[in-house]
Amino acid sequence: MFRSHVMICGGTGCTSSGSDKVAEAFENEILANGLENEVKVIRTGCFGLCALGPIVVIYPEGSFYSRINDSDVKEIVSEHLLKGRPVTKLLYNETVAEDNTIKSLDETAFYKKQVRVALRNCGVINPENIEEYIGYDGYQALGKVLTEMTPDEVIQVILDSGLRGRGGGGFPTGLKWKFASSNRGKVQKYVCCNADEGDPGAFMDRSVLEGDPHALLEAMAIAGYAIGANKGYVYVRAEYPIAVNRLQIAIDQAKEYGLMGENIFGTDFSFDVEIKLGAGAFVCGEETALMTSIEGHRGEPRPRPPFPAVKGLFESPTILNNVETYANIPRIILNGAEWFKSMGTEKSPGTKVFALGGKITNTGLVEIPMGTTLRTVVEEIGGGIPNGKKFKAAQTGGPSGGCIPASLIDTPIDYDNLIAIGSMMGSGGLIVMDEDDCMVDIAKFFLEFTVDESCGKCAPCRIGTKRLLELLNKITSGNGEMEDLVRIKELSEFIKANSLCGLGQTAPNPVLSTLHYFYDEYVEHIQNKRCPAGVCKALLNYKIDQDKCIGCGKCAKNCPADAITKTTYIAPGHKLPSLTIDPAKCVKCGACMDGCKFGAISKG
Repeated sequence: MFRSHVMICGGTGCTSSGSDKVAEAFENEILANGLENEVKVIRTGCFGLCALGPIVVIYPEGSFYSRINDSDVKEIVSEHLLKGRPVTKLLYNETVAEDNTIKSLDETAFYKKQVRVALRNCGVINPENIEEYIGYDGYQALGKVLTEMTPDEVIQVILDSGLRGRGGGGFPTGLKWKFASSNRGKVQKYVCCNADEGDPGAFMDRSVLEGDPHALLEAMAIAGYAIGANKGYVYVRAEYPIAVNRLQIAIDQAKEYGLMGENIFGTDFSFDVEIKLGAGAFVCGEETALMTSIEGHRGEPRPRPPFPAVKGLFESPTILNNVETYANIPRIILNGAEWFKSMGTEKSPGTKVFALGGKITNTGLVEIPMGTTLRTVVEEIGGGIPNGKKFKAAQTGGPSGGCIPASLIDTPIDYDNLIAIGSMMGSGGLIVMDEDDCMVDIAKFFLEFTVDESCGKCAPCRIGTKRLLELLNKITSGNGEMEDLVRIKELSEFIKANSLCGLGQTAPNPVLSTLHYFYDEYVEHIQNKRCPAGVCKALLNYKIDQDKCIGCGKCAKNCPADAITKTTYIAPGHKLPSLTIDPAKCVKCGACMDGCKFGAISKG
């Protein structure tokens, strides 16, 4: 038995910040101080509060150390692990009370309104040790369904729970399984997992794979039993090396323990899982394109019907869910449908994981009950907007979603509410924007992404999105006309109605939502040739306030275009002539404004 456990985040975010060096430093210091039989170092998955990485949590105290470098380790070992005195200066400030007592993480603003179901083991266990997963009720749900339940009973529990797919449109998971459940034992069937999350800023599925890979394997085996499949595929991004490695370790361990392979739990049920690396294309997140890619072909979507539940992978009945959806399955089986329905809303039960990013203090991974308001996520869990800026909008659903304006910040987040206001849940990316963001530019950013990622199979998406992007470029370059706004709306509706797959059908959403909620901003770009946020370069004009300028000349030295010259005007109280910018020469790089310490240069 160890008296202390040093839990170190081994997720991608903290690893990129140097958590491996921190872990090595702890192991070396613990050994140097003769504590190797008393203190154990464990590399875990993501704790969620990515803004504070690398993160170290020491139990049993639960002391939460943030932004730790390997140079901090010697002091932590010496003071905390040897003398029992937590190093308060290195602790997350919200966990330290005024009297220097240590508060639990559940008392902090970031964690106290979260409910962890899909992320329950992330940051808690060693993801590369199957025995730790088993110690937290791992594989009990699989054992229960194989020894106590019929396949139809399993499907009924999932139906009763109301679990909806966490990867896109929110289709009922139990209904999808039921569609694929006929002819068990008579035809080959497959269970697929979409771990190819490609939305900019999204990393929910990656974190589950890195922190709790056995939860996915257990759930896929349960799904296989329910529909009568003996083979599963996990289609995972090749850009997720840590996730891929830990998932393979988990598969090997599950086979070694008899929890995957032939005659699981001594029954006649057999199930195996294989990893397929993604092709690097966003469109492969669409279910039929994903299956086409697994088959070894170019990842292009297929017309539906027939739907995958009838004719999917290798033309066999197939179900496909994403990682987060599967991560809920074992807990639903063990705790029951009513337990799951006790969280969230009537039509959107349970919790949802969001990757919180953009202009927000607490960037990271959060899991909240459905129905939690956007205000709660932004102002409480997220810690608000940095630098005193105002909240302007939030983008949910990535390139397929839409922008939620500040006026709708009290909207409860669930599937139906988001669709009603022109957005969508998507896989769970949530990008926060402040007053310095241009909404026309935001729409252009997401549309550029979908133009690049279109597979080109259907003309509405291949050609239509390019024409749509041309109209946005025309507006942001100062050449827009009011008629362009009518063209944008008409073209967007045509693309949505006629594209083959979900990528094209949802590509115009960011454009339509920003046009709806920020129409005045589009008009300002067109009529006044002005970007209110000062983002669109072609519409910028840098000016020097003659009375604020002290004539130091630093801006002129920084200017790469020699566009800044002296004037004859000397402001009151100053000794040198102020300067001016020649708009004909200015390349609008902003170097002058960045270098001015007196606030004399502005853009507009």
